[in-house]
Order: sequence, then C-alpha cells, then structure tokens
Amino acid sequence: MLAVDTGVVEEWLSEFKTLPEASISNYATNLKDKSSLVSSLYKVIREPQSELLEPVCHQLFEFYRSGEERLLRFTLQFLPELMWCYLAVSASRDLQSSGCIEALLLGVYNLEIVDKQGHSKVLSFTIPSLSKPSVYHEPSSIGSMALTEGALSQHGLSRVVYSGPHPQREMLTAQNRFEVLTFLLLCYNAALSYMPAVSLQSLCQICSRICVCGFPRQQVRKYKGVNSRIPVSSEFMVQMLTGIYYAFYNGEWDLARKAMDDILYRAQLELYPEPLLVANAIKASLPQGAMKSSKEGTRCIQVEITPTSSRISRNAVTSMSIRGHRWKRHEQPENGNDAPEFGNFVIPEISVTNVAGERTGNGEKSRALAENDSQHIQGVQETATDPRNDSKGMPEIRRQKSVRKMMEDGINSSGRVQF
Repeated sequence: MLAVDTGVVEEWLSEFKTLPEASISNYATNLKDKSSLVSSLYKVIREPQSELLEPVCHQLFEFYRSGEERLLRFTLQFLPELMWCYLAVSASRDLQSSGCIEALLLGVYNLEIVDKQGHSKVLSFTIPSLSKPSVYHEPSSIGSMALTEGALSQHGLSRVVYSGPHPQREMLTAQNRFEVLTFLLLCYNAALSYMPAVSLQSLCQICSRICVCGFPRQQVRKYKGVNSRIPVSSEFMVQMLTGIYYAFYNGEWDLARKAMDDILYRAQLELYPEPLLVANAIKASLPQGAMKSSKEGTRCIQVEITPTSSRISRNAVTSMSIRGHRWKRHEQPENGNDAPEFGNFVIPEISVTNVAGERTGNGEKSRALAENDSQHIQGVQETATDPRNDSKGMPEIRRQKSVRKMMEDGINSSGRVQF
C-alpha cells in the first residue's frame, strides 16, 4: 500500500471524528465524489494485516448506525469485498486477522434485523400471479391456460412469502455463517441502484472467486491467493445471481457474464437446483451479442406493458379494411403492352361482319347472330356488376350497345348488315 493511500485514509478517519452534528448531511453528500478515498479504502480492506483495517472497519460501522442514508450506502458498497476477505481468511483458518471484519459484518446484520423501535423485522414478498399482467410478463404471451377448477380457485389469490424474524448473532460460526452472509447480501441487493460501478465490479469478481477457488477452473481464471475450496449455500448463490443480473445491464457486461458462468459451474458441481434454475433463466433471457462492451453505461430491460386505453389492432377485420382490400384488388397496375383488365373477366369480342371474309348462308348467319347476341348480353351483365370499374371501359360498353341495336334493326333485312 502506497504512502499516498495511507495519508488519504488517515485524513478521512480524523475528519469525521471532528465533524459537528450539523455538517454530517453535507459531508455525506460530498463523500460519494471522493473516488481516491474509495480506491484507498479498497486497498486497506484487501490487506488483512494492515494497521488501518481495524479503524476503517470501526468508522464504516459508525457510518452505518449514524442514521444518515447516504452514509449507510457508503458502507454498503464495500460489503462484497468485506465478505470475500472474511471467507478467504476463514478458508485459510487464520481467524485472528479477520476479527474486525467479522465484527463489522455482525454489527450490520444485527442492525438490519430490527426496526427503529428495536423490534424484529419480518420481510414479505408477494409472488405475482401468471394469470394477471405485470411489467415482467403478459398472460397472452404465455399461451392458453386451461380453466380448470383448480386454476379458477387460485385466480385472484396472492401468495406471500415471509422472511424472518432473524435471531441476533454474537459471533459467526460454520453453522450460521452463510445465514448471516445471505441476509447481508440481500440488504446489499436492495440498494443496488445506488451502488457505484466499482462496487458492482467488486461484486462480480468476488462471486467468481468464491465459486472457482479450489476447483480446476481456478487455473483457467488464473486466480491466486486462496487455493482451498470455499463452501457456499444455495441461498447465498441465488443472492449473488440477483446482483449479477443487475450488473449485466449497468455497464459490467463482461464481468457479469464471467461471474454467471462460474456460478453456473459451481452450481452444477454442487447439484443446487435453485441457482441452476435462476442462472439458466438469466442466461436464456440475455440478448445474444447485443452488448459486447462493458463500458456502454446503463442499460434498460425491455418489457411489454399492457396499454391503458383500448386500441384496435392493425390486423383487425373491419368494414374499412374490407373496402380498402376491394379497392386494392381492382387497382392493379396496367401493363404497357396488355389491354386493361376489368376485374377477373375479359370483354368478349363480337364479330358482326365476319372479318375473316367467309360468307355464310342465311340460316348460319341467323344462328351466328343469335350466339353473338347472347354473348353480348352476358358480357354487359358481367361488366355492370361492378360500378367501380375503370372509366376506360365505358366507351366499349356503349359501342357494344350500338352494335346490338344495329343488329336488331338489320336482322330481318337480307344480305349483310349495313353500317
């Protein structure tokens, strides 16, 4: 540890002791902007043999019980690093060098399990119903849900999960160690939105280290220091995944992805169903290759929200859509070389004068005229069925009517029809 870091920490320790009560609020506001102080405190915590570790832990505990919310969050940001240091020292069985860290963790735990009046807290969580929409899901996207008697009896009922009351602890043992650490990590996750980037980086790194130490993957990660395995509980790993999931979308994509892979690796070795389920669910929901850089800042999770006002779907079949479809059908683009088409039929061509030059007898002529007359009537009827045909067809219809009239006038005359 450099002398510059030691001087920064010593100045911080002496500054708060001489601070008047009225200036605590302004002091807490400016404390989060002191990045050099935060960096120096991390270096002190990572050196269990440092002489400044004990006064630093005492000062952090004073911050936590001061009642000032910003001072409390300042202490919380070091919680992942403190837990890693305690677990690393416990794995090496050198418990004497972790006494101050253990005292700080116990102090924070005992403060969090009671309210301001000193009564035990009971935390509650309401499990959302899949049959009702929320910001996380839409019932229509899940698929059809069978309306059985059991499903109808559970509709509208909310299931509440309770945690607590938690007993006070005077020391950490192998039996209660992860019960305390899991609750502390739960308190840290409750304030994730206030944690700086350096704290999220520390969380991802310690989660990865805890899961692979003592296993073959430690050689792949090239982690040094602790070579013995650190036991973990299933509940503790689920809380680690909660913080890592937040880090994915808040600028630490690479570190969070590595930590999640290591947690999934450890959960497979331990055969823990809860972290396996949560880790695989997170992995399946991540965008594929959409966020490769870890320096892109805060990300938001896209969710589908139920509209507050009723709206008509664009694909809904209405009278307007049918009318527009019919207009679209009859307004086909004209080809340059083809004659215009009217609907799906072609106006029949009527030959009165037998253009081919073949003369026919009177009987044949009458029979040909009768057939042409019937074809003409059928063509006129088909043309008149749709009044919205293009205006180009109207002269042709008038021409056919005039031809028919002249045919009727000359049907009784002998010889060819005169025009």
